[in-house]
Amino acid sequence: MVETGDVALHVGVTGEGPDVVVLTGGPGCVQYLERDEIAPAGHRAWYPEPRGVGRSGGGPHDMAQAIADIEAIRRSVEVDSWIVLGHSWGSDLAVRYAVEHPESVTALVGIAGRGPQRDRSWSEAYEAGKAVEPVVEIDWVPEVHAALSASFSEWIRRPDLWRGLRDCEVPMQFIAAGDDIRPSWPLAQLAALVPRGTFSSIPGVPHDFWSTDPDVWTEAVTAACARHSTGMHAQFGARGR
Repeated sequence: MVETGDVALHVGVTGEGPDVVVLTGGPGCVQYLERDEIAPAGHRAWYPEPRGVGRSGGGPHDMAQAIADIEAIRRSVEVDSWIVLGHSWGSDLAVRYAVEHPESVTALVGIAGRGPQRDRSWSEAYEAGKAVEPVVEIDWVPEVHAALSASFSEWIRRPDLWRGLRDCEVPMQFIAAGDDIRPSWPLAQLAALVPRGTFSSIPGVPHDFWSTDPDVWTEAVTAACARHSTGMHAQFGARGR
């Protein structure tokens, strides 16, 4: 547990190596990626559970508080900077975190995110596909979901949103799930917008392929993290972590 003010946040950890913080989706879902068998190999992975959810204290909050919590955890565990790996909503939160705290983020790996938009055609495609999407049961807290969703809408309407993204030098790798019912064009747009962005798609896997295709997930996140942590290995060895 990590204390942030008067709230204790659950933070799991696996492995050894360059540091990766893993953000899950929702918003308001429990930390469903905290599993050794799907962790990025060769890395030390940190798994915060959002405040107000699961094993963490607190309650409904906004994106600014979520980012403050990530920073408080980073300082508490004495990590100078880390790769941020986010799935779904976690990818979107990671983007804002990288823009606002670039000194803390070595690189960003965003998987199956929504992107900063509320496009009607995107939502229509998502709603139309719900009936065929594989069901993966994940606990979540509706009140936290509602508060963070409202905060997301406020963030994407900020007049400086696109300028902040365009000026962010953090390497950002966006990965789409090929069979996701969520259209991937916002991720491709983000990759084209940010100075050091890339986009790719993994064919034949659904949104929650960490559950349905764990081997594919593990291979993808391990390769992505390794790509961005090459320059961190010497630093890791020097610190003796």
